[in-house]
Amino acid sequence: MPLDIYAEDILSHYEHPHNKLRLKDFDASFSDENPLCGDTITIYIKVSNMKVSDISFGGDGCSISQSTASMLTDYVKGMLLEDVEKIDYDKIKELLGINLGPARMNCAMLPLKALHGAVKAYKNSNKATEK
Repeated sequence: MPLDIYAEDILSHYEHPHNKLRLKDFDASFSDENPLCGDTITIYIKVSNMKVSDISFGGDGCSISQSTASMLTDYVKGMLLEDVEKIDYDKIKELLGINLGPARMNCAMLPLKALHGAVKAYKNSNKATEK
């Protein structure tokens, strides 16, 4: 795909984010921020049978952090938690479709850090042992 199509996709997710709300009945959440630029992200997850049955996010920030959160929440719905934990830098680059410099990659990785934090919080909670 040409670079401008990826840029359009990023802009679309920024202007019309998917899953940007606070789940009413979530099992775990995690908030993180990038102190260098001020971006903030909170990920909310609902888990059923050790899969992400629903997910959402909140926060503010640049087009990269917010569009990555939108794309990432779409990507992980229905995914096993153990597979979510394996998502890395390469998958984020693949979702975005563009190469980013180090500062912008920090923005892109923020939603993944929050997602991994939410999964860890879930696994450390009593809810994980109840299901």
